[in-house]
Amino acid sequence: MNILVTGGAGYIGSHTVKMLNKMGKNVVVYDNLVKGHRAAVKCPNFVEGDIFDSEKLEWTIKNYNIDSVVHFAAYSLVGESMEKPQMYYYNNVQGTLNLLDVMLKNNVKKLVFSSTAAVYGEPERVPITEDISKNPTNVYGKTKLIMENAMEDYSRSYGLKYIALRYFNACGADVEGDIGEDHSPETHLIPLVLQTCLGKRESIKIFGDDYNTKDGTCVRDYIHVNDLAEAHILALEALYEGRDSNVYNLGNGNGFTVKEIIEAAEEVTGINIKKEIAPRRAGDPAVLIASSDKIKRELNWNPKFTDIKKIIETAWRWHKNHPNGYGDK
Repeated sequence: MNILVTGGAGYIGSHTVKMLNKMGKNVVVYDNLVKGHRAAVKCPNFVEGDIFDSEKLEWTIKNYNIDSVVHFAAYSLVGESMEKPQMYYYNNVQGTLNLLDVMLKNNVKKLVFSSTAAVYGEPERVPITEDISKNPTNVYGKTKLIMENAMEDYSRSYGLKYIALRYFNACGADVEGDIGEDHSPETHLIPLVLQTCLGKRESIKIFGDDYNTKDGTCVRDYIHVNDLAEAHILALEALYEGRDSNVYNLGNGNGFTVKEIIEAAEEVTGINIKKEIAPRRAGDPAVLIASSDKIKRELNWNPKFTDIKKIIETAWRWHKNHPNGYGDK
């Protein structure tokens, strides 16, 4: 395997790169560092480049004899996608199409694609299986669904083999504590809660407490970033084994409300967290819980982090030791 990881300096990308590198795989990280962090890259091969730079992409593929791609490079903030749809369609759709063109030109036809549970929108049933209708309620989810459809067409017409992984809520940090979650701006619940514990925020906002759930707050399925990384590696191995293109959900199959996450963080940290009720956010479904039975059955994937407190503990270790993220290094 000679693997190109686009967006490999980002949160999930860096954890996947570290795991691949520890396995002795030949990994090349390709990232423009607009959102990612050079300090997060735990492998020797790094190319600073943009997915729109066809010449640099082609040089990287040829120079490192790349035969597969794991594609993380995308904008992924739901709220921002609603405010700046042009930026999201351009980067996530046009940028990925450019990557696919360069791949096909150089006969690279194995792709693991970072997708999202946002393709489902407000699901017709829970837990969510891969075959239910897709009706994304935000631009971010729409861009990912467009690319899933495009890859299906490319697979049929050009022989591209791909596996798209639809994440639910990625969280946690590597257990060794040297890489973790550092977004600017931060929008994910667990790091926002832990920033409040560190005194970097006065309070944590709860967006809506009038949903039809057990405590009125949104329910989400939280999946540890290392379990996500392992799934990418299993997907890669499946493509090298000659498996057909496919799509899989990645979640724990358990749902936690916003209030339950805050309570778990209070138990882990021993800190009382100030809460503030805010209006609902547009495009926030009440309940998102995954069925990951398909990937468990077909790729033998099983999440190792199933206790939400253990997940939060890994994140807390990272945030305590890196209160300013990678800016501390």
